[in-house]
Amino acid sequence: MQYGFARCLAIAALLCPLPALADAPSPSPAGKWKTFDDASGNAKSVVTIWEANGTLAGKVEKVLDASRDEPNPKCSRCEGDLKDQPIIGLRILRDLKKDGDRWSGGTVLDPSNGQFYSCTISLEDGGSTLKLRGYIGFSLLGRTQRWSRVP
Repeated sequence: MQYGFARCLAIAALLCPLPALADAPSPSPAGKWKTFDDASGNAKSVVTIWEANGTLAGKVEKVLDASRDEPNPKCSRCEGDLKDQPIIGLRILRDLKKDGDRWSGGTVLDPSNGQFYSCTISLEDGGSTLKLRGYIGFSLLGRTQRWSRVP
């Protein structure tokens, strides 16, 4: 009988720290991220994400796949004020708000086609991978990219 009690006490002692771990703050998406080309898988750019006034935003810091013909690519397919703006410095993430374990309600700009998409982002692998889902209308109609945190 005492053996059973001691075993239960040991199990309870092991489980006690778990609620404290659940309350630990999740890592922030703020920081630098390496993006990858969907078709080739090659590194494409470095994006910096920051948080201000409860929302996330992000801009292209560096283009990694610039061709020799176009060392300073521009957003030629963008419209309005963004038309022909340099991709380096271009704000591609806007207005994402914390929604549980993810950020949503904002938009992502794809400079390759000049289109804005609704998006959500979440972190994976302890914060070392960012999962970005861009879509039109419903999240089912879109695509997902995974970015790697730059140390």
